[in-house]
Amino acid sequence: MVPGLKVLLFFTLHLLQAVKGSMVHLNNNGYEGVVIAINPSVPEDERLIPSIKTAAMVTQASTYLFEATQGRVYFRNVSILVPMTWKSKSEYLMPKRESYDKADVIVADPYLKYGDDPYTLQYGQCGDRGRVFVHEWAHLRWGVFDEYNVDRPFYISKKNTIEATRCSVDITGTNAVRECQSGSCVTRRCRRPDSRTRLYEPKCIFIPDKIQTARASIMFMQNLSSVVEFCTEKTHNSEAPNLQNKMCNRRSTWDVIKESADFQNAPPMTGTEAPPPPTFSLLKSRQRVVCLVLDKSGSMNSAKCGHILFGSEDRLIRMNQAAELYLTQIVEKKSMVGLVTFDSTALIKNSLINITNGSDHQKITANLPQQASGGTSICSGLEAGFQTITSSGQSTSGSEIVLLTDGEDNGISSCFDTVERSGAVIHTIALGPSAARELETLSDMTGGLRFYASKDLNSLVDAFSRISSTSGSISQQALQLESRAFSTGAGAWITGTVPVDSTIGNDTFFVIAWTAQKPDITLRDPKGKKYTTSDFQDDTLNNRSARLQIPGTAEGADTVKNDGIYTRYFTDFHGNGRYSLKVRVQARKNKARLGLRQKSKSLYIPGYVENEPYGANPVVNAKAEGNIIICHRTHLKSKIILNPPRPEIPEEATEATVEDFSRLTSGGSFTVSGAPPDGDHAHVFPPSKVTDLEAEFTDDHIHLTWTAPGKVLDKGRAHRYTIRISERPLDLQEDLNSATLVNTSGLIPKEAGSKETFIFKPETFKIANGTQLYITIQADNDAGLTSEVSNIAQAVKFIPSEPSISALGPDISAICLTIWGLTVIFNYILN
Repeated sequence: MVPGLKVLLFFTLHLLQAVKGSMVHLNNNGYEGVVIAINPSVPEDERLIPSIKTAAMVTQASTYLFEATQGRVYFRNVSILVPMTWKSKSEYLMPKRESYDKADVIVADPYLKYGDDPYTLQYGQCGDRGRVFVHEWAHLRWGVFDEYNVDRPFYISKKNTIEATRCSVDITGTNAVRECQSGSCVTRRCRRPDSRTRLYEPKCIFIPDKIQTARASIMFMQNLSSVVEFCTEKTHNSEAPNLQNKMCNRRSTWDVIKESADFQNAPPMTGTEAPPPPTFSLLKSRQRVVCLVLDKSGSMNSAKCGHILFGSEDRLIRMNQAAELYLTQIVEKKSMVGLVTFDSTALIKNSLINITNGSDHQKITANLPQQASGGTSICSGLEAGFQTITSSGQSTSGSEIVLLTDGEDNGISSCFDTVERSGAVIHTIALGPSAARELETLSDMTGGLRFYASKDLNSLVDAFSRISSTSGSISQQALQLESRAFSTGAGAWITGTVPVDSTIGNDTFFVIAWTAQKPDITLRDPKGKKYTTSDFQDDTLNNRSARLQIPGTAEGADTVKNDGIYTRYFTDFHGNGRYSLKVRVQARKNKARLGLRQKSKSLYIPGYVENEPYGANPVVNAKAEGNIIICHRTHLKSKIILNPPRPEIPEEATEATVEDFSRLTSGGSFTVSGAPPDGDHAHVFPPSKVTDLEAEFTDDHIHLTWTAPGKVLDKGRAHRYTIRISERPLDLQEDLNSATLVNTSGLIPKEAGSKETFIFKPETFKIANGTQLYITIQADNDAGLTSEVSNIAQAVKFIPSEPSISALGPDISAICLTIWGLTVIFNYILN
């Protein structure tokens, strides 16, 4: 990067082929549609864009990617999206469907959790940014993992030698400890192996030689000048305890990459030594333009179940309640908003209005529909929405339409071409199960969000709340803290709490909506201030809602909390149809922490070993000290050149406490087919794969730990476990049934997510010093479905004694190892 530019590069999307949102696609070996967005918090700097474009990052990355994929892919065109707050320039074009929230790469200020390093928000860099770009691209586009392990930097190999966790093992280097005090650092060799673990002391690190011959691997140390390849089947180190081996069943990164959809359609470009340089488009974010296109057809008056009409479930009122909430609280200031209503025809109710203050929304809410009648013509509504945008002097390209409907319409496909040409982003809300199936197509083809809302107001509010700012400016984002629906009888009270942490609190609203009679309301803040029903302002349109705006900054409680990224399987469906997903995150009573250690990013290289030759022929000297051989190569003079140290995070600061908080967001809608109508998914889904199996010897027993899977993926309780053990890891990969079964009759699975432990004695194996055993586990459910085979865990038996291995680590030559063997025999004879 250009000196003085302190910004952070990170990838935001997991770019596997099925991911929605990203515009990236492969066309004749070239990636098109890559979007790099600059965060609005980054100050305008003339040097930043040239730094992104030139050899500092993308251009160099394209050439490096081309070589790494053996001439298959490169970056053809890239769009750079600059913030709306930057000065306008003639070369800045208007975005179409490119936006900050759909960007593949974001340039931002350093972030507490990740520091000043590029990082990946998928699972998870100093030096050459172009090579780092390719390292992260492989994470995101092809789903491969890092081949280092900061928690286990060394391991015991099958040959009973200490090896650095790396791929490939052809990368040479020295094992050393860097100790820094008062700004100065010294480096020393790692001490002899620990008597318990047989590994080096905890601060021991692997420092690579500067001059290498190894060409792999990019997922280990892409900054080594010789490294231009991913590990292949021939060069892959399947023993290393890294995430690639754990998550991909010890397959090489190249094997995984070759199976991606990209490579099925991209044969090597013959006769081409280097790809053409990428072309760049500079785009400038613009003022947000949104048009609400709302259904007021006859079916919006009531919900229908079979042939029975339920007038109490008035969809029109629910829609208006949610739309008013969107206009008053969610859409960001300075947005331009219009309104269209439709039945069998469409009517423009409001041209675009610039929302600049708290009263502007009233000009639109006053025109929300009060009666519902007629048929349903969605295309008429969309065409009126486009007209609303263009009549106000705005382009439909890049504008947004929020389309809400509950009706069936067989004519939607007739306006697909018009929608495609418009360049607009269409967010769809399907209200009720009868809404047209083509709604999802409209969202998918335009890059919009899609939602399914049932009869209750809650799901509508959640859908509208999700359609918030896409500018990347945190100050413009509306955060939903809570959303709940209750059924109550006369005289019943409902109580609850909503934590408001110190990162929010400005412009805070509480909204209460009801179906029949207005409830009595009491709200207290943490200091005891009381708000009652009279403090809540009733909706002027008789939408059966009232809201309270907290003046100034709302109080947040004083408790502490943490944040993280979590994944779960969703299986709570009963039969086929549309489903919506809502995610609620809560942290209370110090239950969570903000971890400051980030593991999934390009490996920081602490320095290099420079070797200065003395002569042409290597001479290895060996000195016997009992059973310990100290050996060194006299044809080389090694000098360790250290990089500037990365700022250390003190052990006591590896977690930061944060306040209690809650957040709510809609995960959108999806359609399910092939689901069992009775909701019993045990016959469809097996337990999830165990990916964190760990093993270690305790005396003559093996102690296993892992996280319990469920009966159905990660939910419920599995029926039983099957554990297999072998002296050869290949048995567990290629011929699982030949491995020895472990007696697990006394092992009863716990609830999914629980910590499991199991101790057993490997009776059929001869256990001696240095014995290595490999273990896997599978889970069955009571329907007879079996999970995938877990990661392979290694247990090494070690009897503590005087150290008997050189402290020089993996750079010991074969000659030294031979001398060591002879010396042991010789000493034995003498004794």
